[in-house]
Amino acid sequence: MEYKQNLINELKSIFKIGKAKRHWTIPVMASLCVGLPLLIGYFLDNFSASLTVSLGGLVILYLPTEANLLGRLSKLLLCSFGFIFSYLIGIFFSFNYCISYIVFGIFSTIVYIITKKVKLNPPGTFFFILIAAMASGIPFSLGEIPYRIGLMTLGVFFSCFIAFLFSLLFIKSDIKSEAKNILSNIDIQDNIDYLEAIIIGIFMSLSFFIAHMFGLNNPYWVPISCLAVMQGVNAKHIWQRGFYRVLGTTLGMILCWFILSFLKTPLEIIISIMIFQYIIELLVVKNYFYAVLFITPMTVLLSEAGHPNSIDPNILILSRLKDVLLGSLFGAIGGWVLYNEKLRYQIKKHIQMK
Repeated sequence: MEYKQNLINELKSIFKIGKAKRHWTIPVMASLCVGLPLLIGYFLDNFSASLTVSLGGLVILYLPTEANLLGRLSKLLLCSFGFIFSYLIGIFFSFNYCISYIVFGIFSTIVYIITKKVKLNPPGTFFFILIAAMASGIPFSLGEIPYRIGLMTLGVFFSCFIAFLFSLLFIKSDIKSEAKNILSNIDIQDNIDYLEAIIIGIFMSLSFFIAHMFGLNNPYWVPISCLAVMQGVNAKHIWQRGFYRVLGTTLGMILCWFILSFLKTPLEIIISIMIFQYIIELLVVKNYFYAVLFITPMTVLLSEAGHPNSIDPNILILSRLKDVLLGSLFGAIGGWVLYNEKLRYQIKKHIQMK
């Protein structure tokens, strides 16, 4: 009887809407930073380049919420350089898959440690690792690296400009007093669990390797899904996020199939991406499950927007669903390793003996 009641309560929690609210400017800025580069690229007939610029625009999601102009912009600027470096690491080592796996795992470990040290708010490590993973899947061309890095730089600094503009218009701030305390906006934490960071890095590397081993067309979906699940705060939360992601992704894929069956032109897809990004930023602080419903079609549309006419919705949806299921399963296993106290104790003991 108690088990049944717990199950009912768990199911209720899936659909429960939280009371957390976001300042109305955050969803608007996120929608503009992702959508405007795509619109500009569409009208300038250079849509493929605008996709990279739009990817850099996602840095706006790291904009702090405190009403402090210099504090907000300094943190966003640091995250912008992090985006550029993440993209550089991914694309620079994409010439060899084996090297790319190793570097990606090491990079994920280092990023996890840094974001923990500076107490970076959610989405934390997620988009830095996402960008590195996506860049690792780009065919290597040494001559194109500066051009692609320039596009990413354009995207992150466009987001910084949007954040600066909105902060000036809608947030009251005493710039003189803030200038004296700008360094205090970065809170350094010394108590870091390095074993946790190493486990994250190992599972990022392994998930990427497994995706290539299975011959998946876009292998970066697997480590991204794995990381999304492993970012839970405890073992229960990880399994909960895994369940949310699988269920939400499945329903989101159905929504995506419906959209792709009707939307064929790049302009229609761009408008859909902007709408989805706005909805996601409204929901993500209230209920992760509802947010995933829209994150799934938005990310699929963003990755496939460059060639909408060649998309077969049936093949695409089945392919992405397989990627996400594989990544979520791997993330659940990684979460079990991450929060298994006995296993962690044995690992630490083995390291100390050496």
